[in-house]
Amino acid sequence: MDSFEINKIIAAVLVTVLLVFGIGKISDIIFHVEKPAVEGYKVEVKLASTSSTQGTSESQVDISALLALGNAEDGKKVFKKCAACHSINADGKNKIGPKLWNVMFRPVGAITDYKYSKALSSYGKEWTWEEMNGFLIKPSKWIKGNKMGFAGLKKEEDRASVILYLNENSDNPIPLP
Repeated sequence: MDSFEINKIIAAVLVTVLLVFGIGKISDIIFHVEKPAVEGYKVEVKLASTSSTQGTSESQVDISALLALGNAEDGKKVFKKCAACHSINADGKNKIGPKLWNVMFRPVGAITDYKYSKALSSYGKEWTWEEMNGFLIKPSKWIKGNKMGFAGLKKEEDRASVILYLNENSDNPIPLP
């Protein structure tokens, strides 16, 4: 290869580099954008609750108003998502998850013939309206370390309906607040 061809290759590379940078600079001039005075936005983030303060952020929910949104018939339909792992019958057996007959207002982790995770068995609370609502939003966040792999129910109506359905499926349904 002679020096003339090497000069052409170097010139082509140089012209390409100059062209790319030149187009960049020219486009900056043509399409000039003013920079904002503040170069960012403040994003407020709710901190995730720890296991010792888990009920504090959700206990602020007016449970009477929440339960007024749902009804037990809709809860039966929504419960089909739960029925893959839980039974709701009085004579039902434990499946992947524990049976949920009489679940409302019983202690968390109280079924003796079911092996709960350490997080649930040591939780030390009972399934109140507020606890069940918080748990159904996202079980893995409400009680950290539990083995329930359910994503949760985001809609308030669905949660209220399931809570009403669970309360109805009991030997002694608790009066609504």
